[in-house]
Amino acid sequence: MTVTASGVAYAGPVQDALERDLDGVLWALCAGATTGKPEYAAELHPERQRTAMETLLCVCCMKPAVRDRRGMRWVLPLLDDAVDARWENVRSAIPLMCEACTEQAPRLYPRLHEGHVKLRMREAEPIGVRGTLYPRPSGRGAPGPDALILYDSPDLPFVVAREAVRELRRTTVVAFAAAIP
Repeated sequence: MTVTASGVAYAGPVQDALERDLDGVLWALCAGATTGKPEYAAELHPERQRTAMETLLCVCCMKPAVRDRRGMRWVLPLLDDAVDARWENVRSAIPLMCEACTEQAPRLYPRLHEGHVKLRMREAEPIGVRGTLYPRPSGRGAPGPDALILYDSPDLPFVVAREAVRELRRTTVVAFAAAIP
């Protein structure tokens, strides 16, 4: 990988072109399958997560999510910091889920073990990516491993993305669940 005044790039031009999305964001290379049953870890496979977020597929089964009058189903971990009790404008890198997967995921997905909330969203706007932010060639310092970079940020060319992020709006809280023993 190289860092130039215009941003980060993979050394091979073909690989660099293949790993960029339509917004020109460079995505992390990751080994492992992006299809089949997900292996629940702290972070999802970048390509699987990106596909689910971009096309609004259930992250567990990769099938289209069902939308009802209250919106699409999301299951999110409870937040440590204060949040609007209506869960409006929450920024999430966790993709939505279908009804069937909503019931099994909290037992399998580590980020949901400490308690979670089931929500319905009528709007889920793509706002940016989370990934490693590299300093500009003239700058000093180490790469920032967990930066949220919005699509309108001048830092966007300097990030290697691992997760797509959406801002969830017009929210209906369906249920809260306590920590799983």
